[in-house]
Amino acid sequence: MTTTQSTPTHRYPEAAIEPDATVPAIHIRRDFTATPAQLFRAHTDPALFAQWVGPTDIGADITHWDARDGGSWSYTARGTGGREEFETSFHGCFHTVREDRIVQTFTWDGMPDGVALETLTFEDLGDGRTRLHAMSLCDSFEDRDAWLRSGMETGVNDGYAALDRILAEGSV
Repeated sequence: MTTTQSTPTHRYPEAAIEPDATVPAIHIRRDFTATPAQLFRAHTDPALFAQWVGPTDIGADITHWDARDGGSWSYTARGTGGREEFETSFHGCFHTVREDRIVQTFTWDGMPDGVALETLTFEDLGDGRTRLHAMSLCDSFEDRDAWLRSGMETGVNDGYAALDRILAEGSV
């Protein structure tokens, strides 16, 4: 049986961040000029991840990173964020780590009871591009809506623009 890829009609040159109407989830879709393997590596190699994650004026210091089934991760973000100096941390556990899919938890230490279950998939679009689809399932609609109001789109878009630059340089 031969499987052919269909060319998607909609492209995502910038992140599309959309709430799910039926469950307390956020969907993020973004296309990259990269292979699925390159995007996977950018999400699992701690040195690469630290180079692109988050807003441009905030750096990430990886404090722990074990990207494997059953592993865990944590990092501290430091910077100005357009304001005075600040520091905040994030952590989670990897549940599934394979080249086409990562399933992990995500917790911001400032909201320790708000654990999200995140699924990232890397879809080969067949034209030298790969679509990242990230889905974050939050504890409640209230938590999801707080994320959406937090300004998360700045960090998502700045981070993905940095990832585009790293991919173009051939560092991944």
